[in-house]
Amino acid sequence: MIRGVRGATTIEKDEPEIIFSEITKLVQEIVTANNIQPEDISSVVISTTTDIKSAFPAKAVRSLEGWQYVPTMCTHEIDVPGALPMCMRVLMHVNTEVHQKDIQHIYLNNAVSLRPDLVK
Repeated sequence: MIRGVRGATTIEKDEPEIIFSEITKLVQEIVTANNIQPEDISSVVISTTTDIKSAFPAKAVRSLEGWQYVPTMCTHEIDVPGALPMCMRVLMHVNTEVHQKDIQHIYLNNAVSLRPDLVK
């Protein structure tokens, strides 16, 4: 069965090093919390708010050991007034037998405000 695993984080500044560091941290926390192996991932979609434009977060994810064949892409979120700025979101499609209610969605930094019901 394929399940969606969500996560989000924010950055303080639109700089490639910060983008790569924070998206790597987020993805690693998602896979650790859910015991996910790269070969179990069908695809990863990373979205950013429109104020993030200095680097592709997917580049950092594809550079993780064992992730070079994981289909990964980036897109921009809808630019809604009042939305959380400097935010990167991840939707990972994973082959798993884990029940939907048991999936661990990860929200870091200021992104915890997006889904306080899922933050532990």
